[in-house]
Amino acid sequence: MADSQDFREEVQRIGALVQEIESIADPAVRAATKNLVQSLMDLHGAALEKALEIVAEAGESGMHIIDRMGRDSLVSSVLILYGLHPEDLETRVAKAVDRLRPQLRKQGCEVELLGVNQGAIRVRVETGSHTCGSTAKTVQATLESAMYDAAPDLTSLVIEGLEEKPAGGFVGLDKLMSAPGASYQSVISGMPTE
Repeated sequence: MADSQDFREEVQRIGALVQEIESIADPAVRAATKNLVQSLMDLHGAALEKALEIVAEAGESGMHIIDRMGRDSLVSSVLILYGLHPEDLETRVAKAVDRLRPQLRKQGCEVELLGVNQGAIRVRVETGSHTCGSTAKTVQATLESAMYDAAPDLTSLVIEGLEEKPAGGFVGLDKLMSAPGASYQSVISGMPTE
């Protein structure tokens, strides 16, 4: 698999195959198929764990290799799947937030990790006074992508502070005209002249 897109497509394919297994009518065949998949997962997990132990025995250079594996998107995802990633969920999320800070600052936003609790992630974004709705949506998409890439094992993601804000100071003509006693003349007469 050349890139993370290939990996995502493969994960989707596996998900579809799991759904097919769940739809097998014969309960004995369905159970045998699930047992086969679980046995393969157990074997692969044990082999990966042993491989990491062997690499770690090399000392500092081995730990450097394990660290590099944890930063590779494909290897990292597999290590997370088997519960073998060298960093816990909170560390991975904190690093992802730190990597995003400079990019979000350029968009007039600050991001803060509020907490990670049993897989539930909470972040807060403070937007500048000139942040528009499209920027907020871009920031939300950027944050979601980074969090799911760093922590595909998260259970929930809450992003605070990106709720839609009213446009600063702008009042639409429809709002002015719907005010009690408003008429075209009263709205015009209240407008500043140049």
